[in-house]
Amino acid sequence: MWRNPRKRRSSTVSPPSRLVFGLGNPGRRYAGTFHNAGAEAVTLLAEGNGIRLRPSGKADYGMGPVSGVTVLLGKPKTFMNASGQAVAPVYGRFAGSPGDLVVLHDDLDLDLGVVKLKRGGGTGGHNGLRSLTEELGTGEFLRVRIGIGRPPAGVDPADFVLRTVPGELRERFEGGISSAAEAVADILREGFDKAMTRWNARRGQPLS
Repeated sequence: MWRNPRKRRSSTVSPPSRLVFGLGNPGRRYAGTFHNAGAEAVTLLAEGNGIRLRPSGKADYGMGPVSGVTVLLGKPKTFMNASGQAVAPVYGRFAGSPGDLVVLHDDLDLDLGVVKLKRGGGTGGHNGLRSLTEELGTGEFLRVRIGIGRPPAGVDPADFVLRTVPGELRERFEGGISSAAEAVADILREGFDKAMTRWNARRGQPLS
């Protein structure tokens, strides 16, 4: 269970204004795979803002300022299809509404490296989003979609997302990771609707 960070810090420290979770699978076996795009983006966001992610219960957490806003960053340590079990306790403790939660995740329906924002919606067959929706009782949280593209012909999408990103595609993949971290900073600085309008107007459209 997540421990309230205010119990480990000064009582003057405010609770987080936003929760930001990056989805992925734990362990070396899944490091560098397409499905870990969200988790990699949160790692980058934490490193860029001097926030240390520490293990606690079913996730790694860290709290600190990003773009002048106090956020709680998290990466579930559950497998993707149980992501909601890691997020639900923190969501129940700190979130006042679904709009307080930003989820970063890989998306097959966007070209590799493309980042788009979305408010709520369905799961699109994504097991992490499905678990979150089931555990939270809502799918209306905010999403940062990181494009990984469609698999080659004849390759099952379920197998494709668990493949290690090949070297020739790594630069584009990492560009998407960097863009996703930047998009979160924009959300915190400008508000979600303004950030969504700007990011969704960028080049690169959904494939579907």
